Amino acid sequence: MKDGFVLRDAIQILGRTPEILRALLAGLPEEWTATNEGPGTWSPYDIIGHLIHGEKTDWIPRARHILQGPAEVPFGPFDRFAQFRESEGMSLDVLLAELERLRRDNLQELTSFNLNETDLDRTGRHPAFGQVTLRQLLATWVCHDLNHLAQIARVMGKRYREAVGPWKEYLSIFNS
Repeated sequence: MKDGFVLRDAIQILGRTPEILRALLAGLPEEWTATNEGPGTWSPYDIIGHLIHGEKTDWIPRARHILQGPAEVPFGPFDRFAQFRESEGMSLDVLLAELERLRRDNLQELTSFNLNETDLDRTGRHPAFGQVTLRQLLATWVCHDLNHLAQIARVMGKRYREAVGPWKEYLSIFNS
């Protein structure tokens, strides 16, 4: 266990993200799911589309790239804004179901790799960061999920920023 990373724990967290998102977002009116923090920011709907695009083109494809080599060939680029094109016109329920399916399949594939400590230390080349390890990629996948869960909570919470009145000063969700 380097840097606190435990693969089994990472898989447990990654497996829960789609359930958390469904519990939080399914069935809510668009006033909650389509809201954002202003120009250039993302709504919960946009974030789900972004997570789906990552499931298709980022985490497992890059893990395969690291495991199959060669290490000096960089990963392909990742389009951080593809969700605006790929999710257009789709319902949130459809997107949530797609995220659940893709995540389940990706975690099955990750588990099938039967990774050991040596595998986790294998390297690939990120186009911006240079050499990265599989361990770092997988830890980033977990933190990426947690970052977007926090982002969704923050965006949704700001809808009641004025409604909470004087309690605003005690709610750190409004400080970011």
